[in-house]
Order: sequence, then C-alpha cells, then structure tokens
Amino acid sequence: MESLAMLRQLTSHIHLHVLWEIYDADSAARSSSSSARLNPERWCFISLDSGSNSEGHYKMIKGVKSEVLKPSEAKGPPSKKARRDKNHEIVMDEHIWKEFPEDLFEVVIARLPVATFFRFRSVCRKWNSLLSSHSFSQQCAQVQQPCPWFYTITHENTNSGAMYNPLLKKWHHPLMPAFPAKGIVLPVTSAGGLVCFLDIGHRNFFVCNPLTQSFKALPSRSVRDWSRLAVGMTLTAESTENGYKIMWLEANGDYEVYDSVSNSWTRPGSLPSCVKLPLDLNFRSQTVSVGRVLYFMRSNPDGLVTYNMESHVWRQFSIPLPPHSNDHTLAECCGRIMLVGLLTKNAATCVCIWELQKMTLLWKEVDRMPNMMCLEFYGKQVRMTSLGNKDLLLLSLRSKQMNRLVLYDISNKKWTKVPGCMLPRGRKRQWIACGTSFVPCRTASA
Repeated sequence: MESLAMLRQLTSHIHLHVLWEIYDADSAARSSSSSARLNPERWCFISLDSGSNSEGHYKMIKGVKSEVLKPSEAKGPPSKKARRDKNHEIVMDEHIWKEFPEDLFEVVIARLPVATFFRFRSVCRKWNSLLSSHSFSQQCAQVQQPCPWFYTITHENTNSGAMYNPLLKKWHHPLMPAFPAKGIVLPVTSAGGLVCFLDIGHRNFFVCNPLTQSFKALPSRSVRDWSRLAVGMTLTAESTENGYKIMWLEANGDYEVYDSVSNSWTRPGSLPSCVKLPLDLNFRSQTVSVGRVLYFMRSNPDGLVTYNMESHVWRQFSIPLPPHSNDHTLAECCGRIMLVGLLTKNAATCVCIWELQKMTLLWKEVDRMPNMMCLEFYGKQVRMTSLGNKDLLLLSLRSKQMNRLVLYDISNKKWTKVPGCMLPRGRKRQWIACGTSFVPCRTASA
C-alpha cells in the first residue's frame, strides 16, 4: 500500500507539472483567439488522493460554471519542479524517484527502445543483472518484437562485426566474444535473437547474442567442405528458453541437426530418393525458416528443398527461375516465400522481388526497385548479396568502384538507401562482406 501511495503521489506530480507547462506555453496564443475560450463544463481534474478501493483510485471532478478558470487567475506549477542542469537537460528529482517502486523497474526497462540497451547495462550492477532474471524475461515477452537488425562483417575486419538499426538508421559496433584469431568467422543464420556463426578456418560453429555477448561454442564436427555448407536455424518453441536447433547440409546429402537442450549433434536419417543428388545448392542464398520448416534453394533442377525439423520429412519442389535474372536469394515475410534477384537486360540492371505462387509453383513479380535508384547501375557489372531475408532485406549492390546498401521493406514495398558503415572515430567507409538479420532480444541466451 505504501508503494501504491508513492506511485499515486508521483503520477499526480508529473501530470500536474506537464499540464501546467503545456498550458503556460500556449496561454498567450489561446487568449488571443476567441474560439479558444475555456469552457468550464469541459474542465476536469484527476484526483489521486488516497481512498477506499471500492471508490477507485481515479476520480473525475467536474468544474462548476460559476468557477471559471481564467489564464490570469491560473495558479502556478507545483512547488517541486524538475531541475535543469547547465546543459538545459531535465534532471529528475531525487527525492521523488528514489522511492520509485522496485517492482516497476522491470516493467519500464523492458519497454525501453532496444538502442538504449547498450547504455542502461552500464548504469549499475543491479540493472545489468536483470538480463538473467526470469521475471524480466516474462516482461520482455509481453512487449511487441522490434523490427529486425542486421549483423554484418566487413572486408577490412572479419573478426568484428557491425550492427545496423533500421529504425534509427544507425550503425552500432559492439564488443564481441573472442573468436579464433586467425579464423574466418561468418554469420550464416539466426533465430530468436541468436546468431549462428560458421568458422571456416577452425571448422566449428558458434552461437551468440550480439546484444548481450552471450556466447557458446558448439561441439566440433567433421565436414568435408566447410565453405559449401547450407545452414538453417529454428526455435524449439516460442523463445530460446525452450531450446533451438541448427542444421547443416552438404551437397552430397550429408546433414546433421544440433539440439541445444542435449548439446549434441545427431543424424536423424538420410535423404529420401525423391530428392535428387548431388544437391546443387545456392550457397549465396541463406536458408529461410517458416515455423519449424527450413527452405533451401537448389539448381539442376531449379527449385526448393524443404526439411521439417519436427517430423524430419524432406520435400522437393521444381520451380523454374525467372528469365534474365541472377544472384537469387530466398526471403520470407509473414509466411510467404519470396525471391530476390537482379534482372538484367541489355545494359540496364534492376532489383526485382518475386513471390512464390503455391498453387502453380511459379514465381510472380510483385515489386522492383524504382528507376531513379537503378540509374546508378546502368552499364555496370553489378553483383548483389542479400544480408538477411526475413521481413526486411539489406541488399549489398557492388561493382569494381561501387558498394551500395539498400533496405527493402517487404510488407510496405519501400526502398531506402542505407548510410555507409564507418568505424567510430574513423572516416573510411567499410565494405560489407556478408551478414544476416536477427531480431534483437535482451534475454536470449546461447
């Protein structure tokens, strides 16, 4: 009850202070307009005084006609005002906020923008320890998932990454766990806020949360050609608390599935005869996951190969690619399977988006890059790589003297140029080599 009383007092102080500043800032403009005269019948005040629960905590008191509140008669703001420092920044009143109920900290912090996460961790040990709190995880689960971010690797430094936040249009450069010094560690897939890395040099897999640096090295495997692997990742349930699974697939049909619960690799079986071998997999295209099903892109014949991580069922679909197109990449949006590629005709090059028609098993064009953005590619030998393939696409378009990043929103069909990636205190623009998208999650643990 004491915490509730403090919360009432705090809310009352904030509401009155905000109402006064709004009224005081606009009083001159309103007083000069006849249409802005105050109507006493429309004035009401919020009362947070203590009372019985049956009466409720919020009472609306209507003003009386004979007591008209005029601007000249308005009382001043509450005596306790928010202080301002030398930089004109509002400083919270210590006497009020030090009594803020602790059970509301997690509710508020769970709803902070993801970009503030890097700062709030360094406030104190108590706030940093919230990451391992089960109650904090429950609060975060109630918040709507943010839009995907992108974890990328640059040509200049393959052992440190850069994260792009599409909402703020800003690059972040987090401190990552110590990967092998002389290895080539590439992000290949993600699920539930975790990113799976493939170390080609040391032949190993790593799983990491780029926000919290939660890190895990998976049991080593013996794969013939680590540079020719297709890797997919799914969640066992709705969050990483119930585990996740990772699968790698070779062109000869060999594959294994990792289960985070048992921390082991297994071979559930072999490919059925309906899947033609060898698998001419498109390793430029990342694996797409819809629920528990993984989609792999293949050639000869052109089409898709799917694998259900729960039922262990394989399926193959023969789907011809659109003519005059290349650099294809699979994508997914709200359960729809999409295809991204370059459409080249004569000297003109354009990025096109197709959607798979499940009834006819054909690709149907649904959008293409605006002509004004395509003019830059005219007459050039352009190659494209898609960094991420879920809801948002970060497309890397490059030639000998050009490297452009374009963001495409599948749902809204919106094309946006992405600012160049530069290191802190640096002026040199970094060339993006590869990357993947992930949904930032404060509580996902490897």
